[in-house]
Amino acid sequence: MFYPKLAFTNLKKNGKVYIPYLLTCVLTVMMFYVMNAISRNTGLDQMQGADTLRLVLRWAVTITGIFSVVFLFYTNSFLVKQRKKEFGLYQVLGMDKGNLTKMMAWESILTTLISILLGLVLGVLLGKLMFLILLKMIHFKVPLKFAVEPAAMIGTIVLFLITFVVTFIFNLFQVQKANPIELLHGGSQGEKEPKTKWLLALIGAVTLGIGYYIAQTTDSPLAAIGKFFIAVILVIIGTYCLFTAGSIAVLKILKRNKKFYYKSRHFTAVSGMIYRMKQNAVGLANICILSTIVLVMISVSVSLYAGMENLLATRFPTDMDVMVFDASQENRAKTDHIIEEETKKAGVKIGDRRSYSSGSFTVIYDEKNSTVLLEEKTDKSYTTEDFRWMEIIPLSDYNRLEGTNETLERNEVLIHMSGGEWNSDVLQIEDESYKVKKAVSLKEEAENEVSGAVEGMVVVMSDIQQIADLKQQYGYEGADTIIYSDSFNMSGKEEDKNTAAKAIEERLAKEVAESRIEYREAYRGEFYAIYGGFLFLGVFVGALFLMATVLIIYYKQISEGYDDRGRYQIMQKVGMSKKEVRRSIKTQVLMVFFLPLIAAIIHVGFAFKTVTKLLAVMNLTNVHLFFLCTVGTVFIFAVFYAAIFLITSKQYYRIVQ
Repeated sequence: MFYPKLAFTNLKKNGKVYIPYLLTCVLTVMMFYVMNAISRNTGLDQMQGADTLRLVLRWAVTITGIFSVVFLFYTNSFLVKQRKKEFGLYQVLGMDKGNLTKMMAWESILTTLISILLGLVLGVLLGKLMFLILLKMIHFKVPLKFAVEPAAMIGTIVLFLITFVVTFIFNLFQVQKANPIELLHGGSQGEKEPKTKWLLALIGAVTLGIGYYIAQTTDSPLAAIGKFFIAVILVIIGTYCLFTAGSIAVLKILKRNKKFYYKSRHFTAVSGMIYRMKQNAVGLANICILSTIVLVMISVSVSLYAGMENLLATRFPTDMDVMVFDASQENRAKTDHIIEEETKKAGVKIGDRRSYSSGSFTVIYDEKNSTVLLEEKTDKSYTTEDFRWMEIIPLSDYNRLEGTNETLERNEVLIHMSGGEWNSDVLQIEDESYKVKKAVSLKEEAENEVSGAVEGMVVVMSDIQQIADLKQQYGYEGADTIIYSDSFNMSGKEEDKNTAAKAIEERLAKEVAESRIEYREAYRGEFYAIYGGFLFLGVFVGALFLMATVLIIYYKQISEGYDDRGRYQIMQKVGMSKKEVRRSIKTQVLMVFFLPLIAAIIHVGFAFKTVTKLLAVMNLTNVHLFFLCTVGTVFIFAVFYAAIFLITSKQYYRIVQ
């Protein structure tokens, strides 16, 4: 029982450094578990875009795991440095390295048990509490329940067991390779001036540049889903490399600037940061990455909720949309009769009516050769950016809807590209070649119908039989017929509109085979629940990462305070006044502390375009709204960040002075 008791005594005796370390470990475990549990929540399956959301959450879990490992190594290195003198003293008093290893092993076991057990308990309890608070705040139900997830627990235990074992081996190596004299002076030894690692700085610049390039050149919403994660990983790598190597390069450039460097406050700050940047860099990169995640999560969530009506209008351009999956003349006539009869019975009027027949395909578009390949008949691999949604309508319906009087020969077509322009005189559909008479524009309501996650194209052919032939030849089973669509708005009492919608749906189900009806008001409550779930998740995850940001800022200030205390005492001993010392501290802290915030804002700026594409998948196309929400989130976060800086700086000054 000697070693466990000694280890426990050591933890108590070194409370000033161990309590912040244990707090960090516990909250890091809690954060990873909660993120993992959310990603495995079965309620996600009931939300629109569940697959996309799960993918994003898995990315978040991966990033959280990477952050957790890096952060724990960062905090552990500070802890070991503070205790080197103690380990050296044990050896001077007669404890051999074997006994020291046993003592350190028990300390590591106790730390691991406390961190994992308390982290999991807090993850379950506080996770549940945060769920309840947020559900109360948003005033509506979401299809999520916070439950204990065994798989998430196992994953958390495995990750942190491995992490703590590796940190123990690292600590052991640090102690075993040093002699007692080196250990006695280890806590007070300054680091050697780091060399400028130009290769690492170059790698950081290249990976960051590639990540930014991917974010700026991704135009397809579907492509954005896959490429976003790649861009995120590259930006994270670039951030770590540039903070680690690039920051030292910048400081040495400042050192070469004699006009700037040879001023008392700049001299002490820059020279001090050059020696300490190796440790600072990892913490600053962590703060930057966490800040970026918070900004993106909160701004996206607020945008989705604030743009709820825009989402509804995008998904349901009219009050009612009727689709009949066999556009025979008989079915068209029956559908028109049912709609007119039931709306008249209910006492509501129809307006903005758009009815037409069409054949739809998911196609692969080869822009270079002006060729359309019908997906069902191709076995080649393509990127998501090659996919298009193609809708073919007969000329008679096009002229009626658009108020035009166009004419076409049998081998001629009109074409409209959503989000782009058609620049060829020929359209090749499989083996059939058509002359493009001209590219046309569509009315706003028609444009909305072909805009979405997959870019659309509308082709107008001379008659409906041509469309039917294509569907028969290339349409897969169950989708080889012409569809009749009839959408319209209704004016009248809400109760009467609901009555008409229900009656139309019931009669179509009985009298017209294979039909579907979508009534906007019937989906309103569901949409608020669905996107309320996104708001809830965004705020929850954002709060989680915000807590981690505050934690790492606090820990960085405390650890840097202990490391810098001796240095600033020397400054006072060599003749600098307290005012000059405080000014030097302020310059150093300001130079370093706000760099992660600035970098995070730059990251968000470059991610903006890709995030808007991801939002398009979820039917939010109001870019202006997202811009305003992002700017507001950045402003509020910057104020909060500055407040944390002021609070933690006071603690830093107390330690240093």
